[in-house]
Amino acid sequence: MAVLLTPSPAEAAEAAEAAEAGRLVAITDQDYDNASAARIRLMDPAVANWNTPGAQRWTWSPTSSNGFSGLTSAWGLPSDVKLRMKGGAYVALVTDSRGLAGLISYPAGRRLWATNVGSANNPHSIELLPDGNVAVAASTGGFVRIYLASQGSSAYLTYPLPDAHGVQWDPARQLLWVLGGSKLAGLKITGTPANPVITEGPVITLPTGSGHDLTPVLENHDLLWVSTGSKVYQVSKSAAAVVATFDQAGIKSIGSMPNAQQVRTSPKAGCRTTWCTDTVNFAVPAATRTLGGAEIYKAHVWSSRYE
Repeated sequence: MAVLLTPSPAEAAEAAEAAEAGRLVAITDQDYDNASAARIRLMDPAVANWNTPGAQRWTWSPTSSNGFSGLTSAWGLPSDVKLRMKGGAYVALVTDSRGLAGLISYPAGRRLWATNVGSANNPHSIELLPDGNVAVAASTGGFVRIYLASQGSSAYLTYPLPDAHGVQWDPARQLLWVLGGSKLAGLKITGTPANPVITEGPVITLPTGSGHDLTPVLENHDLLWVSTGSKVYQVSKSAAAVVATFDQAGIKSIGSMPNAQQVRTSPKAGCRTTWCTDTVNFAVPAATRTLGGAEIYKAHVWSSRYE
């Protein structure tokens, strides 16, 4: 297993600058046959050959040395990663289909909070709430949980949502958008950090089902990207409606950089599983980046911005 070294001040400053610019892409590189080899990898699209050392800017996996003793068995199929700010410092959030949900320091990679959601529940997405709690969507479990991470606890409040795949905070409307099946809902989280209350707000029924990825359109604060089994949509949060449709099937992750360049992944023939690829596709302008031997599930823009 890789051991993360404490970054130097210069390395930490470089990591912060890259995060602010939103010019890097984080991939969830799974390893179906060797769980300990699975990684979060932070890649630089400006490097044409991702098989060269300079393309990878950061890597992470849970180990005993970075605080995840007792939870490494819940790792091997990383399913989501996000960068956020907490208390003026960068943090990263990760989920793994084998059960792990965690909050770590970035770029040091130390455990701040973590729990095992359970492999039978298949956690797919994670989000940090402003009060320090953590939302997790689990597809097989059919729920979104609000974990009391602010209290250092694995206790939770549950919102039932069949085929739950996505969670995304909306700071302008103070809503947690959640995606499951053909349902996209905005949840109001009130109460206190120790005793939150979930109230369902706007509900959008998407034209197609099997909702999969939910991310912000970073160049337009009103829009969300949503992928389903057969389409990709842009959804207006203010109008609570689909405003654009793209005929793109099987998209496992979709997003866009602040300059509007799109970032997508979809399964590739010959990859170890039916959901992985070794290639990240870009559009407007078009480009591809391939990492030999990788089992990439999602690729997300590395930015702490919610929108």
